Amino acid sequence: MTNRPRRKQGTLAIFGDFWQFMRVRKKWWLAPILITMLLLSALIVVTQGSAVAPFIYALF
Repeated sequence: MTNRPRRKQGTLAIFGDFWQFMRVRKKWWLAPILITMLLLSALIVVTQGSAVAPFIYALF
């Protein structure tokens, strides 16, 4: 029997894997980049199709 780690099931498994990568390899500088990217993508998705969209896109 091999001693391989089990793969997590579900759509949020990538976040758990990434968290473990940052924790084990001490790559804490990646956390602000990831948070910023997630917030910007959420902002784009939420404002898509709303009246606020032209003003948000003007910021970038």
